Amino acid sequence: MDGINKHTYRRRDKIIDKVVFIALASVALFLGLLYPLIIGGSLLKEAWIAIEKFGVIGFIGSAVWDPVREIFGGLPAIVGTLLTTVIASLIAIPVCIGVAIFITELSPKPLKPVFITAVELLGAIPSIIYGMWGFFVVSPVMADYVEPFLQELLLDIPIIGKLVDGIPTGIDLLTSSLVLSIMIIPFMATIVKDAFEMTPQLLKEAGYGMGATKWEVIKDVVIPYAFPGIVGGIILSVGRALGETMAVAFLTGNVHKIPTSLLDQLTTITVSIANEFTEADTDVYLSSLYYLALILFVISFLLLIFSKFFIFKRLEKRWKVTGI
Repeated sequence: MDGINKHTYRRRDKIIDKVVFIALASVALFLGLLYPLIIGGSLLKEAWIAIEKFGVIGFIGSAVWDPVREIFGGLPAIVGTLLTTVIASLIAIPVCIGVAIFITELSPKPLKPVFITAVELLGAIPSIIYGMWGFFVVSPVMADYVEPFLQELLLDIPIIGKLVDGIPTGIDLLTSSLVLSIMIIPFMATIVKDAFEMTPQLLKEAGYGMGATKWEVIKDVVIPYAFPGIVGGIILSVGRALGETMAVAFLTGNVHKIPTSLLDQLTTITVSIANEFTEADTDVYLSSLYYLALILFVISFLLLIFSKFFIFKRLEKRWKVTGI
């Protein structure tokens, strides 16, 4: 009887293993191959008119966006997208690391759930709320106080002064990046916090046993051990910032020009699509907007490939060699 039961259990285990393998393989095939091909193919089909007319270099390298003459170039939107994402990330990264350090290492235990809940609730706020808050609250403060102060402080400094040259309106690259950074901080901080919490207590106790202070343990033990998680949180947040629309739609000004100052108005790929999609009354105009969407899709896809094969593989190799 026991032999029959063992044979039955083994057969059931094999069936379950096959079912789970088929399910996982199907998901991996769909998400890893079919999903990008379906979306990319659809965007490519819709953008083909613009691709044939302007080409790749002609579209990406042109700064002209003239719907009247049906001449379209995606360079201002591409540069605006990359600039807002990079500046927002530079603002958010140190804040997120500080928040994660405070919650995991410095906060009193009774208050930890409160701070964790507060950070997670900030991440649940819809992006359009961030955009409206930025337009009605942050933008006037930036225009009346922050940007004039920055001009007074930095404008006379060579080279650096060019970064704050212009009229402080509060609808510009600086305000857009600031609001976008505030929006991605909860998302990034949560991932970094989880990475810090994965540091084995034994490693931290070994550091304390060798006479290290709390800050030395954080700097030399916790951060190196959690570094892959920090990088992962940054990359995922950058991916989210690349495709963000409503948080910056109120604050960029939707001007198709390459910004040379933090106080210049600009546009991004998502803002251009959201604001002009209903106005696209010709096939070339509409196809050019799809072309921008295709470029954003390619940038996001390349970012994921970069994070997988060039960063995590190297970090994983170093982790195996050094043990951290």
